[in-house]
Amino acid sequence: MGGPGGLSAAEVDALAAVVAEAMPVVVARVPLAPAAVLGRRGAAEPAAVRRPAHLPPESRVVTALHSVGALLAERLLGALEITVDQLSVDVPPGLAASLAPPPGPRNIAVASSNGQSEAARAAALADRLRPGCADLVADLVDAVAAHPAVAAQLDIGTDPDVSADAVRGEEVVAARHGAAHLALAVLVATAVLRAVADPIPLVEPSAAVVGLALGAAALLLSRRPMPASYAEAVLAKRRAEYRYPQRSSGATPVSDHWFALAEGPPPDTVDFSGNGLVAVFEGGVAVRTGVADGHVQVLLDVLDHPPTADDPHIDDRSWDEVVEVSWTASRGGALLPGSAPPHPALWRAETPPWPGDYRVRVHANGRDGDDRESYHLVVWAAPPAPEVVRKRTDRLGHRLRGEPEPPVVVPPHAEHRWIADSWLSEAATITVVTGLTAAEVLRAFGADPDAPVSLAEVLADMSDAVAVRDTGGAVLAVENNGFRGSDRAVLAALSRNGRAASVFWNVNAVSRLSFARDGALVAAFEPGPWQELGGPELAALLDDLDFTDYRHRKAKGLTAVARFTGHGMSRDDLAAIEAADTAYRLGPPRRTAATPEERNLRNLRGRARRLGRVLPTPPASTAD
Repeated sequence: MGGPGGLSAAEVDALAAVVAEAMPVVVARVPLAPAAVLGRRGAAEPAAVRRPAHLPPESRVVTALHSVGALLAERLLGALEITVDQLSVDVPPGLAASLAPPPGPRNIAVASSNGQSEAARAAALADRLRPGCADLVADLVDAVAAHPAVAAQLDIGTDPDVSADAVRGEEVVAARHGAAHLALAVLVATAVLRAVADPIPLVEPSAAVVGLALGAAALLLSRRPMPASYAEAVLAKRRAEYRYPQRSSGATPVSDHWFALAEGPPPDTVDFSGNGLVAVFEGGVAVRTGVADGHVQVLLDVLDHPPTADDPHIDDRSWDEVVEVSWTASRGGALLPGSAPPHPALWRAETPPWPGDYRVRVHANGRDGDDRESYHLVVWAAPPAPEVVRKRTDRLGHRLRGEPEPPVVVPPHAEHRWIADSWLSEAATITVVTGLTAAEVLRAFGADPDAPVSLAEVLADMSDAVAVRDTGGAVLAVENNGFRGSDRAVLAALSRNGRAASVFWNVNAVSRLSFARDGALVAAFEPGPWQELGGPELAALLDDLDFTDYRHRKAKGLTAVARFTGHGMSRDDLAAIEAADTAYRLGPPRRTAATPEERNLRNLRGRARRLGRVLPTPPASTAD
């Protein structure tokens, strides 16, 4: 049976002998960094290349060349073109006999772009002018790679220098792997193109050789396993580069009501009846979810110490269930599903990549389906210790533990939770005013009630604007990514015939509650431990709204505003504002002096900083 291109087994062997002898010369000319990029193709999924349907078909080699990228192709062409011109390769007789004859004098379509490499253009043109030459290169590369003399050079083995240099070891292994396969492909492509009786017109020979070789090598490398030493080199690099603390977050897939933080494949089944939240197995932990299948948001923190009260991002009070357990890592590097290669660019949630005993504290919210489901896992190295259930409040946990379910409690801010799913959720100010008309409210904001514009327009260009809705008993004013409604002078003007209150928040988790009555500011503060600045009246309004719990702070703020003014804002109100598609641009704010309350707030913040605690800064206002 003949080999690729109609060559006999003896001719393939002869070509393999030539390739094996010349491979070291080419390998020595391949730069480390691009060789490593090419060599890693067996460790991850190659990038998909979408080809428009109206373009002519192309060889699988040219398609693979496109997936490599123009920058890599240009770097390798620059490094190898002189070497290719100087190569001495004995071409087997009849190597090009199986190729179709060159096309006659007619137009030939070859797609190219300004961002395409010279190697890619030359390879595509060569394959169009001598149909089948690209596929012949790929077939011969596969055949020659199996020859014992060539296969021995493709097997790079283990190098003691790699283990000695943990940081660069992975790159060295990948580069030697990539360079060896590219050298094989360069020599085969050189032989094929030199076998053509007449030079292919319009094609630069060295560029075509490198292009076809790079595409053929990419195809072969994507099918071949990485060297045996690669996994250890990757692990050594991760260990050398791992730093504390580590924080990662993303959407983790859930299957059959649980997900795992594990070193390898988790078990098929897990028993959660012990604590109702987390179970330990060999090499990891499993977490019981409320959702059966889909995705949940997971935050992973890896610390170099046990969590303490001083860790700002770790607070058991803001979670429904909190359980702490120990597990032993046999190798290290436990991963959350969905965060590992082949998609490392998305996120990588990984525990320390070395073996040992670890502790994990698992926090869970929303498993009963009445809130957004999310999880926070905190990991640190620690000797084995007994399991600790730090908090147990959701109904699912009680059922799993075989305990009576607690009664369903509707929080006071439940009616305003909708705001978290609205288009105002990232940054906004909502102000409720009594005693004024919509036109009077707009003038107090510094807007012209006779100059409406499209709400969609101001949302698109991020203009300072306000939209209003008169509900009959109050006027609602909405600012997307604005804060005029938290301004002291504006609130004083808004409250001159009644009451005005606003809640502000932004993407930096800064928020502000403001209350005014009869033309004067009652209080304005960041809701939290220092909200007693509002005085007894507001303290009574806020008593059952726990702002120390970060969840639903926007909804709690809206509830406080509704209680103070006697009027709230509903999802239907926001829908009506959106349907009206009317807003009013804001003029520049007026400047006023700071009130005693605002000066007190600044002083409190200054004392907190001196004590080492940084309090959030309120939005800029006319009081500043």
